[in-house]
Amino acid sequence: MDGTKDTNKSQNKDLVFYVRVQYRCNSSWQGTIQWIDGKQEKKFRSVLELGNLINNARDIRSGGKQNIATKWQDKESAS
Repeated sequence: MDGTKDTNKSQNKDLVFYVRVQYRCNSSWQGTIQWIDGKQEKKFRSVLELGNLINNARDIRSGGKQNIATKWQDKESAS
């Protein structure tokens, strides 16, 4: 071993999502994203919102704060 210690092994693990685009309207996408590791599903209304959800999942994994506008743990999650 080289003497370095990995204190947060979950950061080295890939984030896995299943994205289902249901509609393409006004040059954007609408659909659902399922975070496989987080065991959650959420609807998105634009590509920007989809990107924010992915960034928020990364922040949750690393222990940071979520963007208030698009959160994984709000009450409007898809089932």
